[in-house]
Amino acid sequence: MCGLQAGCATRASGVAPKPTDPAAYAGWSCDRLFDETDAVQQRAADVAYAVDARAGNNMIALGLGVMVFWPALLAMRPDGEEAQQLAELKGRFEALRTVADAQHCGNAPTAMAARRAQALPVALGERLVYEERSGGQAAPHLLGLQVAALRRDRIEYRVEFDGRATGATWQQDLVGNTLADGPAPLIGWRRLLRGDLALGQVLTGELAAAGERVARARVRGQVVATGPQTIAGRNFDVAVIELFGDAPPAPPALSESASGARLDGVMAVDRASGMLLRLELRSANPDFALRRRLLRVEPATP
Repeated sequence: MCGLQAGCATRASGVAPKPTDPAAYAGWSCDRLFDETDAVQQRAADVAYAVDARAGNNMIALGLGVMVFWPALLAMRPDGEEAQQLAELKGRFEALRTVADAQHCGNAPTAMAARRAQALPVALGERLVYEERSGGQAAPHLLGLQVAALRRDRIEYRVEFDGRATGATWQQDLVGNTLADGPAPLIGWRRLLRGDLALGQVLTGELAAAGERVARARVRGQVVATGPQTIAGRNFDVAVIELFGDAPPAPPALSESASGARLDGVMAVDRASGMLLRLELRSANPDFALRRRLLRVEPATP
């Protein structure tokens, strides 16, 4: 069947690993091996999403954590440069696992390594307080995200609105993308951010509206500025990203058109942690119209 179809490409599962000498990682500590394995998996997930987005398949689950990316790769059809990248990443992954097994590292810890936690701009228990205006509403409210847990592959926050706990949890990976499990009643972004944000870089991803109530918006972005900034009394290495794309149609009560609504805006994030500093979205669909900016960081309470 494949021979009858033009442009048929190799599935990711058929890409053989490019041999990598495990000796390149000899002498590494278990923590360093775990960190590098995470980095390899994150990069492979990025490659998988880029291929899937270009093909328009929407086959890859956008909220996957880095530790479960291999099954998602089976849905992708890499070719050319991406196939070469995937072969190299698979080879590095196998070499890292070989060394980790030889050193009896066991299972990777679930908690974030102390050195990585210390490098974050916020600490466990601290609360990020944002001013938010959403859905075209004039009156702002306060959104609180308290750092509840620092995991090896994610940061978890407890969500508050105007000082009241909601019981919801906001989770992001270590480059700032929202994770699918435990969705909070907030707009989030999937597979949009990368760990190496650089000036001029073009990004693709999706925005998911509050609590997955409506369809997602496909967006593109470009990094238009980078540099150090002091915000809310903390020092950040900031990337400013212009966003544009298409949102789902506005609800019938607000629009007679069944076509999608245009979307544009800007977001600013800390490049070291992916932490959101500012988000502005404009769209005729109120689910994708909001302004969110960091006001302050409150210390952890005893």
